[in-house]
Amino acid sequence: MSLSLDPEIAAALAPMAGAMAEAKPPAVGDIEGRRGLWEPIIGASGTAQPIPADVRTSEHYATADDGARIKMRWYAKDGAVPGPAVLFFHGGGYIFGHIDLFDGPVSRYVSASGVPMLSVEYRRAPEHPFPTPLEDAYAALRWLHEHANELGVDTERVGVMGDSAGGGMAAALTILTRERGGPKIARQILLMPMLDDRTTTPDPYVEANALWSYDDSRTAWPALLGDAAGGPDVPATAAPARLEDATGLPPAYIEVGQIDVFRDEDIAYATKLGRAGVPVEFHLHPGAPHEFDSIAFGSDVARRAIADRVRVLRSI
Repeated sequence: MSLSLDPEIAAALAPMAGAMAEAKPPAVGDIEGRRGLWEPIIGASGTAQPIPADVRTSEHYATADDGARIKMRWYAKDGAVPGPAVLFFHGGGYIFGHIDLFDGPVSRYVSASGVPMLSVEYRRAPEHPFPTPLEDAYAALRWLHEHANELGVDTERVGVMGDSAGGGMAAALTILTRERGGPKIARQILLMPMLDDRTTTPDPYVEANALWSYDDSRTAWPALLGDAAGGPDVPATAAPARLEDATGLPPAYIEVGQIDVFRDEDIAYATKLGRAGVPVEFHLHPGAPHEFDSIAFGSDVARRAIADRVRVLRSI
């Protein structure tokens, strides 16, 4: 038995489901197989909708503590006035994805909300395991604060946002900045975030329709954490579900589909933040699998989710 897909999502997934049913999924531990499978899908879904003509981009670089140059892309709407800005982290399980593949979604968020975004090309595991991706994110946050005046950014209104692993990165960055005393983050927007390296036991209600699979998680977390994955010594800055004290973290918007491997860990994280006095807005979308919004963007549930995200962006 499994949970049923939303009918509109099922219809959008049908062509992909047929193709994927004929293909053997990559084995646990096969990083390159997952890159080869998912990056073309991400790229195609990102360009399936029009790219807004009113958003301009520019390339920038931050320097990480190890001397690496971290590429970033700044997206700003024509005629934007000084105000908030958001640091964006793309999904991909920490093991695949590039900012180029997310030009479409980021541009559409900026066009719809008017809030500029800085998308970060953080280094990926397993070539660059924890803490390198998070340190790249921290370097980007510092860069944004340091260049706030020239970009027209109010440093009291800087948010972080990401989907899947990018949502986990955004959550981890808020924990890291709390530990280090800044720079300030005003809001965290976590879309179906990947938070817990211990989520390895399949839920029979989810497994049959999960787009990101339990085998994907069994591959991604060890790529990021090595032998520490699933053990007792993983810090909350690597897997935010490990957090014990959420006091003082920025207000959060969290959403996840009910047919998503990350569902339970996201519900638990929203509860943990709320119990620590952190303002939380949480959405559980029935019938929705992982990344439903990019694959079934015309569905009612996706339109509602995007509208909520845009509303929250405008509120920063």
